Amino acid sequence: MAKSVRDSFDLDGRVAIITGGAGLLGQKHAEAVAELGGIPCLLDLDAERTAEAANRLSQIYKCQSFGAALDITKPEAIDAIRTQILDQFGRVDILINNAANNPKMENTDGANWSRFEELPLQIWNEDISVGLTGAMLCSRIFGSHMAENDGGVILNIASDLGIIAPDQRIYRNEGETADTQNVKPVTYSVVKAGLIGLTKYLATYWPDKGVRANALAPGGIYNGQDDAFVSRLTNLIPMGRMADKDEYKASVAFMISDASSYMNGATLSIDGGRTVW
Repeated sequence: MAKSVRDSFDLDGRVAIITGGAGLLGQKHAEAVAELGGIPCLLDLDAERTAEAANRLSQIYKCQSFGAALDITKPEAIDAIRTQILDQFGRVDILINNAANNPKMENTDGANWSRFEELPLQIWNEDISVGLTGAMLCSRIFGSHMAENDGGVILNIASDLGIIAPDQRIYRNEGETADTQNVKPVTYSVVKAGLIGLTKYLATYWPDKGVRANALAPGGIYNGQDDAFVSRLTNLIPMGRMADKDEYKASVAFMISDASSYMNGATLSIDGGRTVW
């Protein structure tokens, strides 16, 4: 008998890895896992903050949880965490590649390092290393476990800016000259577009082993931005607003559960319609 729609969302006992798990969206992804009966495993650079986030989930949702520090650019560290999680829970069912660098755009001495002409190679290397190489390494290490066992799901958190180019006009500051205006760094677009490419690759790599891969492309989220920026951005969104931080949880739940069992290699845009315009 086929599962009911309600039962298709059930994650009872499933172990979900969330990189960047102590961040704004990472904690929301973890809440989606916990609400559906899964075991969220939060991984992030800050050990104390990550442990606190995991403990909070356990208290609120009465679930098992795991929180640990991890540098996802180091394969041996990922291997060690995988062993630790398998020793504790015996399985890994879900990987959410959420970690990314997103450095603040700041003017320095009249120049802006975020501009394409000025972007330091070190920033490029660091952003690619965390956002793209880290996702590849986690997919390889956790995904290979899924492929060798009962299958699983990989969800890459991309962005609307992995589909469209950033509209640099929304980052402008009054009084700045054209060549010193803030811009969204090239690394953000490259990483997010790369995650969509990684998703397609993974979707065709282990399908016979029961491993699916999809990408979520969220739009902008209200997070204390100044009014001028919010106004400029919302003018680009057909729905006329940014997303609330909780509005992606149900989408994540769909994509990591059996509710999306025939979804593979897809990118789901949840952006208020911005990529339509």
